[in-house]
Amino acid sequence: MQIDKRLEKLKKGKAKDPQSKVKDEAEKSALDRIQSVLMDGKPARSVSLTDLEKDAVKHLCLLTMKPIIYVANVAESDLAAAGNNPYVKEVTKLASDLQSGLVTISAQVESELTELPHEERTEYLKSLGVSESGLGNLIRATYSLLGLRTYFTSGEKETKAWTILAGMTAPKAAGVIHSDFEKGFIRAETVSYDDFVSAGSLAAAREKGLLRSEGKDYVVQEGDVMLFRFNV
Repeated sequence: MQIDKRLEKLKKGKAKDPQSKVKDEAEKSALDRIQSVLMDGKPARSVSLTDLEKDAVKHLCLLTMKPIIYVANVAESDLAAAGNNPYVKEVTKLASDLQSGLVTISAQVESELTELPHEERTEYLKSLGVSESGLGNLIRATYSLLGLRTYFTSGEKETKAWTILAGMTAPKAAGVIHSDFEKGFIRAETVSYDDFVSAGSLAAAREKGLLRSEGKDYVVQEGDVMLFRFNV
């Protein structure tokens, strides 16, 4: 077993410096607890680990450490109040115990949505008592679980979405487009997605005073619409 071999190596080995010793001790502590839950038939992700312990065992790429989202399929009539469904309650408890995500969808509704014109989908969802499709909720939950965020750039020809890691500052986010944007970053002009849609364009948002000027320390938020100023 991979964990057995690693624990044996940690017991025999001696760290060369204090920093390595701390990391080895963190790894051993984490693996001892992970091994225990695996023997009980539970996944490794059910063990609560410190950031140091997570980093220490990351190199092992343990399959059951991978994040999971459970998807509960319910009838169309149960969609608006899915939390009251006894089966969904059971899956919710399971997901919570295993530190996993949960999204409730109705496969029947998702199938019907694909057959409707785009402009009719919102009204159909409203009639069911929900504001977003199950697929949309699943995408959001997946992004959140993986620690991802989306920001937008918008010009005359197109509006484009960019995927970044949560917590990225404006220069790092700019670097996702091109490294020159990060190297020569001056500032970012940004507006929230809702304000952008309401205004209709960056120019209109600027005229209404909705556009903000953010510096190098600004942490990009979900849905920000951004225009980067840079010089190289």
